[in-house]
Amino acid sequence: MKAPSYPFLRQIGRILNSGQSRSVVLSGNIYDLFFLEDNEEGGPGDYQPLVEFLTAQWDISDLILVVYEINGPIRFERSGDYGKMKDAWLTWRTGLDGDDLAIKRMLSTRKVASVTESYDRDFETNMKNAIGNPTVALEMLRQLCLCSRSEVGGKPVLSENLLIIVEAADLVLTQGEISNMSDVDRHRVSVCHDWFSDPGFMNGEDSVVLVAESSSLINERIARLPQVLDVQIPAPDEKARRHFVSWFKRTRPEGTRLRLWSSQQALAQSTAGLSLLALMQLMKGAAHENSLLTQESVIDRVEEFIKSQLGEDIVEFKKPSHKLDSVVGFTRLKEFLDAELIPRLASSGEDALPGAAVCGPIGGGKTFIFEAVAAELDMVVLVLKNIRSQWFGQTDVLFERLRRTLEALSKVLIFVDEADTQFGGVGVGVHATERRLTGRIQAMMSDPRLRGRVVWLLMTARIQLLSPDIRRPGRVGDLIVPILDPEGDDRRAFLKWVLEPVLEEEPNAEQWAKFEEALQGESSAMYASLRSELKAKSIRAERKLSFTEILELLDDHIPPAIGEARRYQTLQALVNCTRKSLLPEDQTGPEARAAWREELALLEAKGIR
Repeated sequence: MKAPSYPFLRQIGRILNSGQSRSVVLSGNIYDLFFLEDNEEGGPGDYQPLVEFLTAQWDISDLILVVYEINGPIRFERSGDYGKMKDAWLTWRTGLDGDDLAIKRMLSTRKVASVTESYDRDFETNMKNAIGNPTVALEMLRQLCLCSRSEVGGKPVLSENLLIIVEAADLVLTQGEISNMSDVDRHRVSVCHDWFSDPGFMNGEDSVVLVAESSSLINERIARLPQVLDVQIPAPDEKARRHFVSWFKRTRPEGTRLRLWSSQQALAQSTAGLSLLALMQLMKGAAHENSLLTQESVIDRVEEFIKSQLGEDIVEFKKPSHKLDSVVGFTRLKEFLDAELIPRLASSGEDALPGAAVCGPIGGGKTFIFEAVAAELDMVVLVLKNIRSQWFGQTDVLFERLRRTLEALSKVLIFVDEADTQFGGVGVGVHATERRLTGRIQAMMSDPRLRGRVVWLLMTARIQLLSPDIRRPGRVGDLIVPILDPEGDDRRAFLKWVLEPVLEEEPNAEQWAKFEEALQGESSAMYASLRSELKAKSIRAERKLSFTEILELLDDHIPPAIGEARRYQTLQALVNCTRKSLLPEDQTGPEARAAWREELALLEAKGIR
């Protein structure tokens, strides 16, 4: 099978080779494995962590590769490069070119020996002091770049160019308000700011690659410099996962094998969302135990991995068990969902919907109905609970992880309940983090690359609080569905559903009229609550109930004082609806819409929102 390609390598190569930038943040799926082909033709190749992969790919004769990690030394990847750099340092410091320096070293002139020994010690001392001290390390790396582009006697002190890789750059250049940072942290930010902004560095041939999961984790004074560009590594796609599975099976030691419930392609498809490292752990466990790797265990591992990446308080997997035939009433709505909405949500072509907004008063049944829609679609359902974080910069990181996850999944339904509280606005009075989050979510909803693959279902009782940018056509504004309290035949279906489990005998016309009169303007949630209470009473009595007992229970009920709030929410759902066919049959004209707006104004004058 053909080895996977890595577009991010070509992108970063174009940036550095063209001189477009000399400082790049490499972010995204950095904690994963990447394929290195064997130099010998026909070898199986190997998968390596990112830095080892980069140093192998960039092992070029005219480059000196330097790698720095916060807990380690400044290391040169090729033997001999340390000596080259040390000689260049001495030439730069002493002003003696390489030939003069060699001659005077052989002559052992006291003065020259003293100077060269001093700069020898200076270089080695700085390199030792850089171990475990990122401030010293960054300053030393900056000095190495100054040395690299210097000339003595009209000749460069170093014939090669430096390519510096800084691992875990977010730990070296921590995020936070500069005024709240320690002196040491501020010093590191200052060093890198001066380094990357230096015209000599920007116009030179040396380059720095900062490796971090997200540029948002690197101090914004560095990450937002116009000369610092961000290159993202996406999560592995199906082709990359299929190659990895094939490679894993080929390289198994004798006596161990991977047993699959189906084909390698089926495993690659089912593991959408996993990193290759997580996929390796899954396959190693099954191979070690010589057990069959089942689709159910794979799906469980995918869910576990995505939750570990995003956090259980941010996302959960939902597996609705009920379908549309379990939904009482809503006859016209169910016909619309079955004939119009579900086919368009299931499609991956040009007719695919990016999503829909579902609005209506609290207790109307929005979540229950659209959980049934999700079950009908038989898609992966992710419930987005809270993507905001209290930690500085973490909200941006969570969003980037979410996007990488969604891009890796072949088809996914994003279910957002109480969407008006999840997404804010983009106006002047909104916090910058919230503006960025809302703006990025909006951009993702209308991204043509995700159309037909990522479907958004936004539930809210307060549709007017959703950003107008989210409600526009091309996003969920393509379809705004109102969920209204049942009327007519739908209401009678609910009343029958309430009575069926507990009533001892079929009510006559008079009793039915009394029951209808006792229940006026009730919501779906109220019908469900009443049914539950009647069933509880029937169980305690160990028999079915008489009609008189049911009326007595209804007479004891006092509805909550939320009528005006629910009416306001209903009116907002009506005026925001984007389909006449979903409005009440006798209220589809402009006169009805004008009346709704007048009533809304009256309720708002009373302080109802």
